Amino acid sequence: MRPNLAARIGVWSTHHRKTAVLGWLLFVVLAAGIGGASGMVEMTNAENGAGDSARAEQILSDAGLSHRAGELVMVSSTKPDGWRTAAGELTAAIGRTGEVADLAAPVPSKDGKDALITFEMKGDAATSADRVQPVLDAVAGVQEDRPDVTVRQFGEASAGKWLGDLLSDDMKKAEFTAVPLALGILLVAFGAVVAALLPVGLALTACMAAFGLLSLASHQLHLFQTTYSVMFLMGFAVGVDYCLFYLRRERDERAAGRDAETALRIAAATSGRSVLVSGLTVMVAMAGMFLSGLMLFKGFALATIIVVFIAMMGSVTVLPALLSWLGDRIDAGRVPLLNRRDKRGGKESGRIAGKLLRPVLAKPKFFAAASVVVLLVLAAPAQGMKTESLGLEKQFGSDSALSVAYRHINETFPGGPAPAQVVVEADDIEAPAVRKALAGFDQVTVHRSQNVAEIEVPLPGGEAALTELREDRLPAAFDGTGARAHVTGEVAGSVDFNDQLKRGIVPVFLFITAVTFLLMLFCFRSYVIAVTSILLNLLSVAAAYGVMTAVFQHGWGASLIGSEGVGAIEAWMPLFVLVVLFGLSMDYHVFVVSRIREAHSRGLSTPAAIDEGIRRTAGAVTGAAVIMVAVFSVFGTLSMQDMQQMGVGLAVAVLLDATIVRMVLLPSAMALLGERNWRTPRVLRRLPEMDHGEPQPEPARAAAPAMHG
Repeated sequence: MRPNLAARIGVWSTHHRKTAVLGWLLFVVLAAGIGGASGMVEMTNAENGAGDSARAEQILSDAGLSHRAGELVMVSSTKPDGWRTAAGELTAAIGRTGEVADLAAPVPSKDGKDALITFEMKGDAATSADRVQPVLDAVAGVQEDRPDVTVRQFGEASAGKWLGDLLSDDMKKAEFTAVPLALGILLVAFGAVVAALLPVGLALTACMAAFGLLSLASHQLHLFQTTYSVMFLMGFAVGVDYCLFYLRRERDERAAGRDAETALRIAAATSGRSVLVSGLTVMVAMAGMFLSGLMLFKGFALATIIVVFIAMMGSVTVLPALLSWLGDRIDAGRVPLLNRRDKRGGKESGRIAGKLLRPVLAKPKFFAAASVVVLLVLAAPAQGMKTESLGLEKQFGSDSALSVAYRHINETFPGGPAPAQVVVEADDIEAPAVRKALAGFDQVTVHRSQNVAEIEVPLPGGEAALTELREDRLPAAFDGTGARAHVTGEVAGSVDFNDQLKRGIVPVFLFITAVTFLLMLFCFRSYVIAVTSILLNLLSVAAAYGVMTAVFQHGWGASLIGSEGVGAIEAWMPLFVLVVLFGLSMDYHVFVVSRIREAHSRGLSTPAAIDEGIRRTAGAVTGAAVIMVAVFSVFGTLSMQDMQQMGVGLAVAVLLDATIVRMVLLPSAMALLGERNWRTPRVLRRLPEMDHGEPQPEPARAAAPAMHG
């Protein structure tokens, strides 16, 4: 039988080891170096938004009106007017920095115990976080000298500074935690230091190259600031998993008595093929995010496609070359107790899986119903899921200084921290009707040469106040004037983003379900397996949604992971988790069902084929799932609320997918369906069939000397 593509790539790599390894290293160095030199380009507010708010931001951008970052400083005392001296010192200190404009006099609260100082940072808001430190120092200095008052600061620049520092710290924490954790798991799995280091080293170099290529691509498709975190999360997890599949199969074949060359050829033809199918599936599923209509998801899609492609290619090219060069040295640095465990690991995990499967296959109706009930119970909280673009005050946690400042300022001066910004454009902004309409608002800035006006409107009622502004107040003011009014700001941006997500999730969902269906149809020529695959994925997604909603919206058990309920799920999270899980779940699904189909093709009954297929894949699937759950869980412990939600959501989804779904629901459902799993309608019999069997290996012989060169 002619070798498949993965086998041919693997054979070429083993015969051209030096070219494969040096070529990989050169590619990584060039990609990382050139990309690092080019820098990453972040998306603008207009590009990150949608609807009416994005239109408002685009008008300002087209008019060349750089948006300034607004800042608020509130001074509080225990008695009326006790803030006056400190407020005067604050105003003077802030002004002396030379970084601010439009510094207003303190405005007292109703009870006279608080005062609010407002100002703007000079220059573009996009770079204001880089210049706000002198202002922060000035405010902190006055607070230190005046312990009789409390000073709180919140604004776009100060929050941006905090966010940037936090993201940097979180990425370091993720790297320094995820990498040793993965190494520890692989050390337990393989019992040898070199075997454990190899997947981690390849995954990290794949991420380095992907970082560089993404930076280059960002000059065409601008990116959100957390995109690199998403890339590392996906790249490291799949990179280690792909190498794990390949390496485990090669070691299993060596343990079965194959020589090094034959073992590598079998690993390339089987696990290598699974890596290619899985990688391509993940990339195609991720491409569905391009249909969302939001640049945020386009960036996520591009990042994950790049890193998965590089990790996939590294696993089928440089990995077999390194294994060929290392030969038996792959077991260097053996850990005695772990190494003995590794030698029986495949059979041992198979025996455990067999014991778990026995009752499932004996009573498939009961276990199918029970597993569905468990998943539906976990999914139940998702019925009340609320999504929003979480503001910075929610991202940092309620106890952070920034969140405390936001809360106190908003309670004392409602609508102050998150006002609406109305952008008015007209053919003639000085026309009498337009000037009359503008006169009905308090804080108006007119840009005559651009025929644009900006109005700042407090929103003490949040979304309700925004709706009233858009539907009643603005139409009443500007209808018939020829001017067009658009609303942006934090609240408006969140509402518009959510509305676009609701519209965009339908084409994305249809795309990925169609891709999953067609892939399974092509792989197994069975619409029953294709439909079953989609239903299993949907149950996993629903359960993950339910857990996310319970933990992060309602706060159930959130303190156990150092988080808290914030009343909503980050707006982009449900769609992201849906797409990622549909992609990653096929990693396990194709791997497991292929082995079941292989056993059935040899003449075993469906229950016997299910038993053999799951037992033979149990070790690899368990190892891969443990790696992914561990890496995703690291992100669940970070400081940012959206990173926590992403980490926990994906970790729960993968855990459920690899346990309840693959070990209980899949075998019980297939057992109930019996021979109907494999029926191919006549119209589908012309489809090419993917080979699910192993290549017949040559008789075992002594390892060729070249394998150790």
